[in-house]
Amino acid sequence: MKLPIDTSGMTFMAAAEARPVTDFDTRQHKVDDNGEPLFNLQVVALDPDGAQIITVKVAGDPQVAQGAMLALDGLVAMPWSMNERSGVAFRANSVKIIGVAGGSPNGKPAEKATA
Repeated sequence: MKLPIDTSGMTFMAAAEARPVTDFDTRQHKVDDNGEPLFNLQVVALDPDGAQIITVKVAGDPQVAQGAMLALDGLVAMPWSMNERSGVAFRANSVKIIGVAGGSPNGKPAEKATA
């Protein structure tokens, strides 16, 4: 079951650069049904009651740097349960940079200098 999240009163900030989602068995980069590579993005979700760090799965590399302020389109929560464990997974249709709280001026990863 996918539960849509109303993000109108929330602010999102990238906590770290996105990382590829890897298949546990094959260690290969996972793709969605359309063949797009999947990425996990750690996000600080802020609302009037406080903040929570969540991991949001998104198709395609969002190419955001730590501190980028984000808009998450189509954010959904998906409760899960397996054996004795349970939790909530988050997925977004897309991620858009709307500003910067810190990091690079454009909210994208800085080019790494080569030695």
